[in-house]
Amino acid sequence: MKNDIDLFAPWLQRFFTKYLKQQKQVSGHTVYSYRDTFRLLLRFLEQTRKVSPASLTLDDVDASVVTDFLLKLENERRISARTRNLRLTAIRSFFRFMSHELPERAGQIQRILAIPAKRQSHPLVHFLNPSEMEALLAAPDRSTWLGRRDHALMLLAIQTGLRLSELTGLRMTDLSVDAGAHVRVIGKGRKERCTPLAKWTLSVMKKWLRERSPYRDDDLVFPSTRGGRLSADAVQYLLRKYVAAVSKTCPSLARKRVTPHVWRHTAAMELLQGGVDRTVIALWLGHENVQTTQMYLKANLEMKDAALAKMKPLKSKGGRYKPSDSLLAFLSTL
Repeated sequence: MKNDIDLFAPWLQRFFTKYLKQQKQVSGHTVYSYRDTFRLLLRFLEQTRKVSPASLTLDDVDASVVTDFLLKLENERRISARTRNLRLTAIRSFFRFMSHELPERAGQIQRILAIPAKRQSHPLVHFLNPSEMEALLAAPDRSTWLGRRDHALMLLAIQTGLRLSELTGLRMTDLSVDAGAHVRVIGKGRKERCTPLAKWTLSVMKKWLRERSPYRDDDLVFPSTRGGRLSADAVQYLLRKYVAAVSKTCPSLARKRVTPHVWRHTAAMELLQGGVDRTVIALWLGHENVQTTQMYLKANLEMKDAALAKMKPLKSKGGRYKPSDSLLAFLSTL
């Protein structure tokens, strides 16, 4: 008969209800991400161990099992290194919790925590240039309610750099359109931030707020046609629709992968090209670490061209390198 303390299910339930939600008070997005990871892991264990999830023991989840699980995700689901590392982060979080609850299992836990993350590529961020922004903002038909909503949503996103979840969850109480107009959100990590509104954004938002919803009881800034909250899929759909509509007149948009997060990147690049210090940009976007903002410096080709123009020409003769030693010659062939 299995000892209750060795069963996996009670510890996993406690991890979510007591540790993540009550002690750590993580965001709903983190809970959903971790939940999906353990759903996949439990299905994998059910297939490989031929045991129902409720009957699994802690002994069934060791370092070799976790490694096999991650490998299966990579091979069969074709997940990226980034997604694989996110799954591993969720599993590590659970076993860090277990290290305090069951220190006698330190050996098993440390072997799991020692599973390395995979190195991942860091592609340059995509953002919209001024002509692409103008084309996209002109795409909605502003003679309709939906067109005015979508125009206001995209303009606010591009100017403020709000995340998609912050946009769709924006309430009337989060907006101030009086003196010192700004938008206030609680973002990742439950960090609160206020972002000022530009005059042109404020003008559009004032007009939109006067007609935003025919539903009196609804206080969402950007409601759906039924008065509820817009889903992420709905916003991605409307963006794809507008990108497709203007791709003929603005061909560069067709060559870019434009997602709602590109609005956020565009806001950051506008600030950077305007000479705003990256520490201020980090505060603007709600980045916990200013190093996160470094990726925009890497993507800014105009700043690189300006730096190149300041460089002095190097005095160098052309020619091919020739090794002076047979061992060096061998190494150069590798």
